[in-house]
Amino acid sequence: MSRNALNQTRTASSTLRGSRSRLLAGVFTLALAGGAVGAFVIPETVTPAFAQLSTNQPAGTFSFADIVEKVSPAVVSVKVKKDEEQVAANGDEDSLGGQNVPPQIERFMRRFGFGPGAPGGPDMGPRRGPGHRAVVGQGSGFFISADGYAVTNNHVVDGASEVDLTTTDGKTYTAKVVGTDPRTDIALIKVDGKSDFPWVKLAEKAPRVGDWVVAVGNPFGLGGTVTAGIVSARGRDIGSGPYDDFIQIDAPINRGNSGGPTFGLDGEVIGVNTAIVSPSGGNVGIAFAIPSETVSEVVAALKEGGQVARGYVGVQIQPVSDDVAEAMDLKQAEGALVAQVQPGTPGEKAGLKPGDIVTAIDGATIKDSREMSREIARKKPGTTVKLSVLRDGKAITVPVTLEQLPTNVASADKAQGGEEREQGTRDVPRLGLSLAPAKGVAGAGDIGVVVTEVDPNGPAAERGLKAGDVILDVGGKPVMTPADVRDGLAAAKKDNRKAVLMRVKSEQGTRFVAISLGDQRG
Repeated sequence: MSRNALNQTRTASSTLRGSRSRLLAGVFTLALAGGAVGAFVIPETVTPAFAQLSTNQPAGTFSFADIVEKVSPAVVSVKVKKDEEQVAANGDEDSLGGQNVPPQIERFMRRFGFGPGAPGGPDMGPRRGPGHRAVVGQGSGFFISADGYAVTNNHVVDGASEVDLTTTDGKTYTAKVVGTDPRTDIALIKVDGKSDFPWVKLAEKAPRVGDWVVAVGNPFGLGGTVTAGIVSARGRDIGSGPYDDFIQIDAPINRGNSGGPTFGLDGEVIGVNTAIVSPSGGNVGIAFAIPSETVSEVVAALKEGGQVARGYVGVQIQPVSDDVAEAMDLKQAEGALVAQVQPGTPGEKAGLKPGDIVTAIDGATIKDSREMSREIARKKPGTTVKLSVLRDGKAITVPVTLEQLPTNVASADKAQGGEEREQGTRDVPRLGLSLAPAKGVAGAGDIGVVVTEVDPNGPAAERGLKAGDVILDVGGKPVMTPADVRDGLAAAKKDNRKAVLMRVKSEQGTRFVAISLGDQRG
């Protein structure tokens, strides 16, 4: 290579590094994720805008310009108006439109020290004077058909009294909300009276980690903004709900990008932007998108009936951790552990029991509880599924006829607050717990043993046990007194078990906690 050619190569490389180092920062925009039913079918006689693309770039160069030129016309800025009374009723006065933070992922925010009003947290849009009743919020979206169907986030349009879409050529259209799905944070909207909108296709093939992606949206109201990066990871669980299966990307995503598309190099939408992590208050290269396969399923259901019909078993489940697998003498830490069966549900009618481990659905292996939740949700109500279950070390098959997931799924009975009476309290020093019969603690119910105090340095605290939790059984046997807990631990140790399972009820529901017997400290 000649000296001039070598210098040109070094200059180009330096320019690329410099341009990547100047990517802008951002803030929180969080939402939900999950799975549903059906598939959105694109008419074969109509082709998306990107199908017209022919790349004529000089050899040895690379640019996103051809992709952006073809797909940008299908991306819209979404402007919504909400009544102040509605905003207050929803509890989202401090987080509107593309900046809204759904309650389901406030826990996720708190893990990073965020909340409304915190640095990097969501901020309210322009406030009006006392006489004004409407608040304006913004987000992003994109057309998926020539006749005006478009996709955005549910939290962008939730509670909106008016939705307007602005295209890249500056034209504004009024849209109606066809249907929304809060559990996946997907909304389907429609502009009537026009049949030649530029549109883009939802990808049928999942991207690979390392693939280039391009995000187009309306950050901070700056419509038509393009950023680029790669797929950083797949299958991310950010604690927003039971159907979490996010694509993680490092393309800069900011407030107002919510509901906008992320494209692969073929111009197809691989995901809908919905959340970022921002411990510093600026974009740090961790953004999340709802996978196109999930979007396609939800959109199909919303287009058909305005809502998503999901299958429902009626059990609380949790992952099989290494500790749980050790306590149950399992060879592998896989499957979904049934922690609680709700009364009157398909699970109870089918005979499922706490302690059952679901290992497969209709012969397809289930790796963890999230996978079980997604697969059950994809089944239609009325479908009978065959659950492969491991019970007391034996493999059985349990047929379950699914029902419609209730709008407000009843949570497990919660341990209510109230003054704790220390009368009858006994200490279990080797676990770092003080316990009392549930009957003796106001609001705790009549079953189990209440944790009244936890040694922060003890093994129980390390496993997440807290004051107010109710221990229901130890080693599969119900407990009513602190002595029962001691006896359960002693029996497990006598059987040379390395760990013991305790079924615990808390404000978050019922779960199994594995306590390693080697962890006990005297």
